[in-house]
Amino acid sequence: MNWPEIYLICFGVGTLWALVSFLLGGFHVGHMGHGHGSIGHGQAGHGHAGHGAPGWLLSLLNPSAIAVFLAWFGGGGYLLNKYSGWLFWVNLAIAVVMGLAGAFLIASFLSWLMKHERHLDPADFEMVGVLGRVSSTIRADGVGELVYTHEGARRLASARSESGIPIPRGEEVVVTRFEKGIAYVRTWEAMTQSAGETARPEASPKEN
Repeated sequence: MNWPEIYLICFGVGTLWALVSFLLGGFHVGHMGHGHGSIGHGQAGHGHAGHGAPGWLLSLLNPSAIAVFLAWFGGGGYLLNKYSGWLFWVNLAIAVVMGLAGAFLIASFLSWLMKHERHLDPADFEMVGVLGRVSSTIRADGVGELVYTHEGARRLASARSESGIPIPRGEEVVVTRFEKGIAYVRTWEAMTQSAGETARPEASPKEN
């Protein structure tokens, strides 16, 4: 097996690996965004130059960066070997640099994505207990519209009356349950009255 064939095999394996990983959702950087393996949090900038190089190298030792390295190294090496006319070692060195450059670029990009990634919290989508206002009248046993605020943004949701009583537009309501994309609501006034009746002490039984 000669070097052009080796370059082509590296290019094919790296490209196929990266493509399959991307399509299957496995194109990631592991925990690059945390700890000393992070590109953006290397220690060189803090006066600890001895820890900067290992962090930089660790950022490249992940499946995504390795796949890109193989693709760039193989593709660049094959083209250099065929068209440059330079010495073998020169072509090999340049191919390695090209592979490292590709791996560094993809690692840096994915590290940036990790820093801006937001983990979804199920509590963010919990509708029960949400306080809002009816924006479209809820008719008896009909569907209206609820407007509420979440994380500083106004949001809309389809709404039904929990008790089946019509609720006019502008009425303040509370979501009591949420099923199949529809919020079941009660007016704030009804909720406070129910709470008051529950808290009211029972009358003492009369003595015979």
